[in-house]
Amino acid sequence: MKKLLLTLALAAVFSTAAWAERAQSPRFVPLEVQLDSPEPVAAWQFELEDRQAATKVVGVESGGHPAFRTAPYYDRTAVAQGDTSRIVVADYSLADTDQLPSGRIRLATLHLMVRGEPDFELRLITATTPDGGAIDASISLAETSTDPKERSP
Repeated sequence: MKKLLLTLALAAVFSTAAWAERAQSPRFVPLEVQLDSPEPVAAWQFELEDRQAATKVVGVESGGHPAFRTAPYYDRTAVAQGDTSRIVVADYSLADTDQLPSGRIRLATLHLMVRGEPDFELRLITATTPDGGAIDASISLAETSTDPKERSP
């Protein structure tokens, strides 16, 4: 009888542990970082941190505007090592003012591996005009489709 109770207790513990592990299975989420700017943007920098450390950045791609067509600057080594619950991303453009984006701009798409529920803190460090002037802009996050054709411009 004791063996049966012990076996049932162990089965319950392992069953609960297996369920908890499945509940924490990673999911992959593309997350857009968007800037609302009343002026043409020549340079920008933001910081994203997951205060729960439930997230790892596994990739970063450009926002898609021709003035910022290449991938932005970030710590590629940290991303490759999977050590990125916090990331700083930046980019700049030397394009003429009339070729720079304004309004709602997708700065970057972050590809995340998420386990659990993240608690994001997004902070705009800077957004500047071509002459280096600060722009009073706002920044936001938007979970997006995994299909690049369905992403915002």
